[in-house]
Amino acid sequence: MLSKLQRNQKGFTLIELMIVVVIIGILAALAIPRFMQATGKAKKSEAKSVLKQIYVLERAYYQENDTYVASTGPNVIPLIGWNVPSGTPRYNYTVVAGAGGIASSFTATATEIADADGDGNANETLTMDENGATGGDW
Repeated sequence: MLSKLQRNQKGFTLIELMIVVVIIGILAALAIPRFMQATGKAKKSEAKSVLKQIYVLERAYYQENDTYVASTGPNVIPLIGWNVPSGTPRYNYTVVAGAGGIASSFTATATEIADADGDGNANETLTMDENGATGGDW
C-alpha cells in the first residue's frame, strides 16, 4: 500500500509532459508554414498597392500634361508626387515611359529585392501599364 504522503503528491508524470510537448510540436509544424505563407502574401500585396498608387498618379499627371513620366532610377519617380514607402524596401520600383517626345504609355515595375515574400523565388517582378493591365506574379 502507498503511504499517505505518496497519495497526496500532485503533479504530472513524465509521460504526460512528453505527450504535451509532442502535441505542441505538431501544432507548431502545422502553423509555422501557414504563418510564413501569410506574411509572404502581405509583402507582395504591398508591392501591388504601390503599383496601383503609381498607376493613379501617372494617369492624373497624364490628364494634366498629355504625357507619362519615367523614373530616373530605382525608386525615383519625379513630378508625379510618389514617395518611396518608409522602412526597409522589399521591392525596387521603376517606370518606363513610351518612346518619343510625348510618352503615351508606361509600364511600372516592382522588382523583388532578394526573396522578399519568402516563396523561394528571388527577383520576381510585378508590372502594371497605362491601361491597368497587370503582369508578372500577381
